[in-house]
Amino acid sequence: MIYVTLGYVMEEKLLGVCYYPEQWSKSLWREDARRMKALGLTYVRIGEFAWSRFEPEPGVYDFAWFDEIITILGEAGLKVVIGTPTATPPKWLIDRHPDILPVDPETGRVRGFGSRRHYDFSSQVYLRECERIVLALAERYGDNPHVAGWQTDNEISCHDTTLSASPAAKAGFQAWCAAHYADIHALNTAWGNVFWSMEYRSFDEIELPVGAVTETNPSHRLAYRRFSSDEVVAFHDAQVKILRAHAPGRFITHNFIPMNETGVDNHAVAADLDFASYDNYPLGRTDLLMAGDTAEAFRPYMRTGHPDFGVFFFDQTRGLAPGAFWIMEQQPGPVNWANHNPRPAPGMVRLWTLEAFAHGAGVVSYFRWRQAPFAQEQMHAGLLRPDSTEAAAWPEIEAVVRDLAALDLDQYPTARAKVALMVDVQSQWLGEIERQGRSYDYTHILLDHYRALRALGLDVDFVPPEGDVSGYALVVIPALSTPSAKTLANLKASSAIVVFGPRSGAKTDDFTLPEGLPPGPLRELLPIRVLSVETLRPDCADGLTWNGKAYASGQWREEIEVTGEAEIVARYDDGGPAIVRSGRTLYAGSLTDRGFLTDFLEGLCAEAGVATQRLAKDVRVRRRGGLTFAFNYGEEAVSAPAPAGARFVLGGATIGPRDTAVWKDPA
Repeated sequence: MIYVTLGYVMEEKLLGVCYYPEQWSKSLWREDARRMKALGLTYVRIGEFAWSRFEPEPGVYDFAWFDEIITILGEAGLKVVIGTPTATPPKWLIDRHPDILPVDPETGRVRGFGSRRHYDFSSQVYLRECERIVLALAERYGDNPHVAGWQTDNEISCHDTTLSASPAAKAGFQAWCAAHYADIHALNTAWGNVFWSMEYRSFDEIELPVGAVTETNPSHRLAYRRFSSDEVVAFHDAQVKILRAHAPGRFITHNFIPMNETGVDNHAVAADLDFASYDNYPLGRTDLLMAGDTAEAFRPYMRTGHPDFGVFFFDQTRGLAPGAFWIMEQQPGPVNWANHNPRPAPGMVRLWTLEAFAHGAGVVSYFRWRQAPFAQEQMHAGLLRPDSTEAAAWPEIEAVVRDLAALDLDQYPTARAKVALMVDVQSQWLGEIERQGRSYDYTHILLDHYRALRALGLDVDFVPPEGDVSGYALVVIPALSTPSAKTLANLKASSAIVVFGPRSGAKTDDFTLPEGLPPGPLRELLPIRVLSVETLRPDCADGLTWNGKAYASGQWREEIEVTGEAEIVARYDDGGPAIVRSGRTLYAGSLTDRGFLTDFLEGLCAEAGVATQRLAKDVRVRRRGGLTFAFNYGEEAVSAPAPAGARFVLGGATIGPRDTAVWKDPA
């Protein structure tokens, strides 16, 4: 398959690996390259943590070793992806400019040298230093025939590094506020600073909303989040600009962590990328996401990962940028950073790889080539052990190579789904700043809706609030705190059924209650008002009735007044409206459970003409072009959910434990 996006052309080559030649003797390089090629790999990412080797002394560059490894990899028939090394500023740079270091907004402590991501996005000194090293690399390797593309930085904003309470951040925030509000009286009014005598006389009086006696103004905190996100975007865009100018015809990507963990507008970060990438660690993520679950619930997924967690982020990554997304780092064995780090069950590395391709990936790259015997990640597995013997994942990757040859994926591009799930960073920030109930968690709410759709056998696209929703039959919006005029116009122009969850239209852009009460501008679509909100403990739910059946209603419950002609679709136990419908638009005023979501969304899909299929608990499907993939995460064999007459390309009518089947529907 040939991809043409923002100025580069890439032929799909499918598999890659992350490699750290600076950590190994040169005597290993040629044999490593030979073995990579023999395994069936094409892309090799290098350089993203090597600043201290590129520039061992201030202004003294050493690129000879990098020239050599790029040549060795290229001569072996491999394609190089260069990572800009800005996630790890070297010690001499920190000593020269200690103000580069970020300040923890929770503790006020300077976050020091000795790990990674020890920089402040608001530091103009660091921005200039990053531009300098990126320019040096781009000028040297921008037209190198062995270099296929570039990765900016590494896992931007990981380790809670978006927010900083440094002097640079404070000065930057004051300037940002001045630019956005122009007049200090306008800011005081917008934020409601008359409350608790929080009024400012000038922009240079504005503090960061950290370290106060009790909670700070939510409007202030939202502005701080937006400012911090803008700083990350500006930092990232500066690198992209340099690479575009000096590396024509090469792709530019970034390897995202789970989008909810960055604290930034990920769509803005990805706006100028050719495609987005994601670092996929299913076992670590499952361990963290299910940390509060019982052993009985967690154990079945301890060595497989949960069937919906990894792909939840695949589908979000696919929606960030136009090209086929990459998995830049794929877990091949135990990791080192989760609460607990088990080995993958046999077959899972193969399953995760094929699952990424089923969801539209262009390349899957494994992390890492050889396990390091030193430093922070010495317990993190690679494709090779530290002694260069093949680790457990090796034969599974050999199997993947054979699978990909049989699938011939270049014939099967990813098509638009029929169902869209709207993801909104403003709603995430709202939920983190003003939880109102301790159990309110935007990401888990989004995930619950996604899991319900996946349990119905549906493909799901993620769209941003102002994204294109034309062509979808159903648009599910778990929360949309501050809908814009463009979002409303897009939804009105769509022929889709649109369902909003609670807390939609709940705030103005400045984090105040909208005039006329929530759902604010959504009243253009539904004649309702939200009179009050209550939040309940998860173990103290009330109920609602829909379609003659009782379901749980808890955690977040809104008292809804119907002010015009509308249908009350569901009622609370006290008889009040719980879900209201007007035309194609529905508003649910309560959080519920996945049982309700599955039943409710199944009914809406039937109305919208979208076929559903209830799947077995540990089975999931995904379509890519004319192929349907089915994945069995369970310990027992299951029947493939394929139609009669299906022609199997991989596997067969029975899917073994932790295995995959792929078929074409009958003509």
